[in-house]
Amino acid sequence: MADRETLPAHGAAYWEPLAGGRVVCRLCPHGCTLADGGRGLCRNRANRGGRMVAEGYGRVCALAVDPVEKKPLLHFHPGARCLSLAAAGCNLTCLNCQNHDISQGAPGGVPSRLMAPDEVARAAEAAGCGIVAYTYTEPLTWIEYTADCARACRRRGLKNVLVTAGYVNAGPLADLLPLIDAANVDLKSFSDDTYRTVCRATLAPVLRTLGMMRRAGVWVEVSSLLIPGVSDDMAMIADMCRWLADSGFADSPLHFSRFFPQYRMSHLQPTPVATLLAARDVARRSGLRHVYLGNVALPGAEDTVCPTCGAVLIRRSGYSVSASGFSGVCTRCGRAVAGVFR
Repeated sequence: MADRETLPAHGAAYWEPLAGGRVVCRLCPHGCTLADGGRGLCRNRANRGGRMVAEGYGRVCALAVDPVEKKPLLHFHPGARCLSLAAAGCNLTCLNCQNHDISQGAPGGVPSRLMAPDEVARAAEAAGCGIVAYTYTEPLTWIEYTADCARACRRRGLKNVLVTAGYVNAGPLADLLPLIDAANVDLKSFSDDTYRTVCRATLAPVLRTLGMMRRAGVWVEVSSLLIPGVSDDMAMIADMCRWLADSGFADSPLHFSRFFPQYRMSHLQPTPVATLLAARDVARRSGLRHVYLGNVALPGAEDTVCPTCGAVLIRRSGYSVSASGFSGVCTRCGRAVAGVFR
């Protein structure tokens, strides 16, 4: 376990000094203004003596080897393993957060281990992982560490994956994207009101993030958790799917996930399976070609199917993957399937 008080403070990027020893953070749309000793909403960035520091830098509070499908990424090196890591902190306050013990905690208050960026890359190699995923909390709130780890991994020929809610300003994101190979973006809702009440955020910056990622050549998949009475309105889902189709994401996988009661939404019921099936139908009618259902045991819900001839190209059961030699082209009709399969 790391002791915050014994660590040198790591200087943060993306901030400006203000009068009276205050600072303002320019990393995300919250734009937190902090007096000396104050900490941002993300709990990761703090004002120490009139300068912004990144308190989560190098403090790994979660480390595991995962299948890449768990991110979820289904069209990015299917069946590969990735080293997943997190530091504490998030700039959203989602009422349903499944990792609230680390996402809603400050780095000094969450058990962690110290890992330099080169150590992360070496740990991935030692575990036989060709991919490193920055995940579990919000890696954009510890962006300095994410970027340095990504650089270290690139030097060793490893891929970098970002699992994020995408709530970040354009400048910092533009600096990071050249280091990122793939991302799963959690699109919480297509309602600004829902974002404000459930996440203490807004929708527009997330949509901007998606567009920037696509234009930068990052492989993008989108997740949407269907919470009963919160984010399961079919008209809203149709609006979201039309936006995705019209914005260049027709071939990008969309994952509808089943909600289960937890954290501050433990009073709600799990998402009915019928809701997931209805949302999938809406998405397909909107022109999205690869729609998956997660957190639910339904045969074929996460199989990859050729959008032209319907051939099953990749079969999945849980995290068991059978690709049968698939390398990105349908073996029946010859259609190229969007993704990174080699």
